[in-house]
Amino acid sequence: MGILLLTKSVFAIMIGFLPALVLGLILIPILRKKKIGQRISIYVGDNHKKKEGTPTMGGLIFVIPTVIATLFLVLTDKLEMTPNLIIILFVFVSYSIIGFLDDFLSIKKKNNEGLTTYQKLFLQLIVALGFFYLYMQKGGQTALVSSTLHLNIEMGWFYGVFLLFILIGASNAVNLTDGLDGLAGGLSAISFIAFAIISIAVGFEEIGIFTFILVGALFGFLIFNTHPAKIFMGDTGSLALGAVMAAIAILTHREVTLLVVASVFVAETLSVILQVVWLRLFHKKLFLMTPLHHHFEKLGWQETDIVKLFWVVGLLLTMAGIYYGVWL
Repeated sequence: MGILLLTKSVFAIMIGFLPALVLGLILIPILRKKKIGQRISIYVGDNHKKKEGTPTMGGLIFVIPTVIATLFLVLTDKLEMTPNLIIILFVFVSYSIIGFLDDFLSIKKKNNEGLTTYQKLFLQLIVALGFFYLYMQKGGQTALVSSTLHLNIEMGWFYGVFLLFILIGASNAVNLTDGLDGLAGGLSAISFIAFAIISIAVGFEEIGIFTFILVGALFGFLIFNTHPAKIFMGDTGSLALGAVMAAIAILTHREVTLLVVASVFVAETLSVILQVVWLRLFHKKLFLMTPLHHHFEKLGWQETDIVKLFWVVGLLLTMAGIYYGVWL
């Protein structure tokens, strides 16, 4: 990475961080006053019950600054509005809107039931179809390629189904991981650092700069979201983060790298799937509770210790992902 690109990257982090910090200071008191608080599940234990009423929809703290900062750079000719950047903004904003609707309905109903599963899947399908249309319009490849694994599988229109699977899988993986203070936000920031570096290294500068802006905005959000959290990201943030991470992996042709960088998110999701399968096959639990971070809680671990462990694992995987995504 040259000096100019390094300067741009640092500037991108800064213009993501500062507006997010200011927006957090403004938004949290407003959400508290409006009593827009999180409902806590009765199954997660007494330690979480004291978080009842903590403001949610905190994803706005990093979604809004990221979009505005990106558009600012485009309008000031510091960043080119490429088809790839249009796709990323489309996915990021669309999934954030889906999450916002889910959060809004949950608050309105005064429970954790927002959009139904089918409503969510339908809306995600619409966005995925829009993504695939824009992707094909710009001449995107429909082959799954990995030189390390010697893969070059031409998927044709089935690539649209593959794209839908990645988008929905990634967005819901981050959503499942969002259960402890700072966990999903911190892991996402770590993962996006990898994709920012990879994007720039393989020739997608505009994607890299957008991703660094998002990293900065996530740092701003984490000031309010780390333990004890003053605000939760809600589906407004978690769905958007997972979907845009998948979109970046697809557009940079690093779908396999996504599995490496996002392995903690994958493990969280697999723990839920394995729990369901295990219960049906053997009529007993494999884990004390899922997603996986709750299993550690039931073992007696402190919330902050679990988050630190997951962050460290995420960082190690991110370093492996950078090596894999850039050089292999």
